[in-house]
Amino acid sequence: MSSSGQRRAAHIIDVLIAEFGASMALDPAAFRRKFRKMAASPFAFYRGSAALFYADQRGDFADDRFLDERTSRVWIHGDLHAENFGTYMNASGQLVFNVNDFDEAYVGPFTWDLKRFAASVALLGYAKALSDRAITELVTGFARSYLTELRAIAAGGDDAIGSITLDNADGVLRQVLQQARLYTRVDLLATQTTIDNYERRFSLGDGVYEVDDGTREAVGAAFEAYLGTLPVSSARLRPVETRIKDVVLRKGVGIGSAGLPSYNLLLEGHTQALENDVVIYIKQAQVPAVARHIPDESIRAYFQHQGHRTAESQRALQAHADPWLGFTELGGVGQLVAEVSPYAADLDWADVNEPDELAGVLSDLGRAVARMHSVADDESSHDLVDYSTEEAIITAVDRDESSFVSHLVEFAHAYGLRAREDHQLFVDLFRNGRLPGI
Repeated sequence: MSSSGQRRAAHIIDVLIAEFGASMALDPAAFRRKFRKMAASPFAFYRGSAALFYADQRGDFADDRFLDERTSRVWIHGDLHAENFGTYMNASGQLVFNVNDFDEAYVGPFTWDLKRFAASVALLGYAKALSDRAITELVTGFARSYLTELRAIAAGGDDAIGSITLDNADGVLRQVLQQARLYTRVDLLATQTTIDNYERRFSLGDGVYEVDDGTREAVGAAFEAYLGTLPVSSARLRPVETRIKDVVLRKGVGIGSAGLPSYNLLLEGHTQALENDVVIYIKQAQVPAVARHIPDESIRAYFQHQGHRTAESQRALQAHADPWLGFTELGGVGQLVAEVSPYAADLDWADVNEPDELAGVLSDLGRAVARMHSVADDESSHDLVDYSTEEAIITAVDRDESSFVSHLVEFAHAYGLRAREDHQLFVDLFRNGRLPGI
């Protein structure tokens, strides 16, 4: 390994230990599973290494002339990559295709979201054996679509597309939404529960465990506290809808949830019929990777704890969010609470391969990201960002739009290459036992 490779490998170790060290010590087996999943491909590594990405934005990739006092203070997703999009049923009963998974959301530079997404497009294109020119065109199309939608929102006219729904989606995204329409609550319940003596209970096994009476009581108390965090529109639940029928522990085994405890609660549903029972989760929230690189104390002080930050961020960034979305504390630690949705369908990139088809999808995603960045500002119910973000971003970009698009394209190629090289370094570190505690 070259001396530069050795320095980069040491940096990767330092960042991963700083980000995950305490959790790794508590559950090394969970992180072995996480790291094996990250080792599977450069994209999987990129998904699981947001901490490394943000450390780099303060280092080799720190130059960003499109950031100023306002555009550095936009409510961002925090982990925006190509696989963090899917369907959900909003509070109005409408199926929407949009950004999902807001665990890493925070207030920071808007370009960090766009750069993280653009690099993920480069990795996706490389995995599909697309040429550099094709990848350039895909990132350019995403950036242009983002700016077009943002300008339309800023102008307040009818040109803005808005949410991607069955009313306006076409192609691949319409297929995803149509697939979500076929899902039912009964199907979800059938995969997670059984009926015994005329009552529904959770099924055990595959990472699902019984809880003792003390834990059940603590989770019940956390649930009662959570009910007070629901918005007025959601708080008027029927009495039966707040009756807990069963509680189980689930241990996170995904790339982003390694070692984190999560409790699933089975609720009665809006009637005593068994087919409309509701499953919600109470999940421990973590400090977002991006927050470690944003020293603004006023942002940190805005949130009671990480569960509050995650729930408020999702409400801020996702118009008409899940009506069950809220937060609580369990054992003095902030928790996110939300429904395990029966209507969640993810975009499967394995089904989208040709450049023209990819371009159409990425154009739609550009509009979705613009809508997300514009929602949480002076016109929202949140006062953390008290000015028009779309106007601030457009003002910054309009100084030289072509350079802005080129800036994203160049970053996508450069960081895509960096991520592929880092992935190989990571695999060698992991398989040779050089990650402490794993």
